[in-house]
Amino acid sequence: MAYTPNWKDDNTDLLVKALLSLTNEDETYRLLDDLCTISEIKAMAQRLQVAYQLSQDITYNTIVNNTGASTATISRVKRYLNYGAGGYKKVLKNLDGEKNYEN
Repeated sequence: MAYTPNWKDDNTDLLVKALLSLTNEDETYRLLDDLCTISEIKAMAQRLQVAYQLSQDITYNTIVNNTGASTATISRVKRYLNYGAGGYKKVLKNLDGEKNYEN
């Protein structure tokens, strides 16, 4: 059975399809640049880095120092990493061989 988030609608369907249509990093950077503010991109990147570091059992204090994320952000990411829809875990597993997500 496919996962259906409670925020799914026609607009978010288009966003997901747009992301899936991208074929390389250049296209992805270009879409993110057009679609999001720099702050939004940096916030998403920071949360992904926090998820990676949490998956490596790095302490909150070290994550704060490494990423600049607040302890509230780290707690929120940890909750979704452990009890969310599995998106962080899937992405971290997919990236595991690449090691390009490390600080």
